[in-house]
Amino acid sequence: MSGIMHHDLQVNRLRALLTVVDLGGFRRAAEALHVTQPAVSQQIRQLNGLIKGPIFTSTGRNLRLSTQGEELLGYARRIVALNDEAVDRFVPATGHERLSIGIVNQLAEALPEFLRLVTRRLPQARVSVRTGLSEALEAQVSTGQLDLALLLQTDSPEETAASRGLGHLEMAWFGQPAHGEKAALPLTLFTEPCTMRARIVAALDASDVPWRISYEGAELVGLRAAAKAGMGVACLVANGDELWDLPRAVRPGLPPAPGPLPVTMAYPADAAPSNLPGIAEKAFRHALRGYPFADAPGERPDRVPAHR
Repeated sequence: MSGIMHHDLQVNRLRALLTVVDLGGFRRAAEALHVTQPAVSQQIRQLNGLIKGPIFTSTGRNLRLSTQGEELLGYARRIVALNDEAVDRFVPATGHERLSIGIVNQLAEALPEFLRLVTRRLPQARVSVRTGLSEALEAQVSTGQLDLALLLQTDSPEETAASRGLGHLEMAWFGQPAHGEKAALPLTLFTEPCTMRARIVAALDASDVPWRISYEGAELVGLRAAAKAGMGVACLVANGDELWDLPRAVRPGLPPAPGPLPVTMAYPADAAPSNLPGIAEKAFRHALRGYPFADAPGERPDRVPAHR
């Protein structure tokens, strides 16, 4: 038998890391996970010990992952997703409804209010949440890995998924990188596949603004950090200044940001009839009412207040 010591990762610690990153803070993560903020902090400290260094180089409003933290985050997403998939496959429901919900990372701040409303209507449900880019979440809906997902769509939904439109969200440019007026505009972009990325490039090419990629990554927290650090300009939801304290971009000739983009709730087209889509749609509409919609059927949106 090998004498090598093995360390087992606890999924709850990795889930805490994902929630802190996706919701942008320890307090909001604690609310979404239904634990205390000190409990979340303790789980992150335990992960610090695993990588022999800090997960975050800064916390609070300027949440920023370390290099090792970003690497661990990638593993955490895969491990938590695989754990949830195995649980859904083998653990009997025991009379409780199991719900797997996806939410696009740019709208993750709506998650605590959404969960509060859904669990009020379905108090016995066991809920798991995945965040990420719309393309990945939509694929998981189509294959049945998710019961439904909130997407910031740029293309038509896949034929294997049904959808309900919730309105059209305004987008804006953020970041004030130091560069000459005639120099190529540095961009911070999500990695492929990302249809929003193609929209951004097309808008800049049509305006004859020269550009270059200064940062790309799969995580919203990294994109926000790069824009805040002055590495480049990012196209994000139009209240990104209030949500994440990002500076709005200023450059002569910069075209309007792509959009407004449709926000949709997708669910499997061949799913058995249930009241879940109706409950989830109502909860999403309420949770999103503070976002900058150009239109919002059924509810009038207001600006999201800054999180302090």
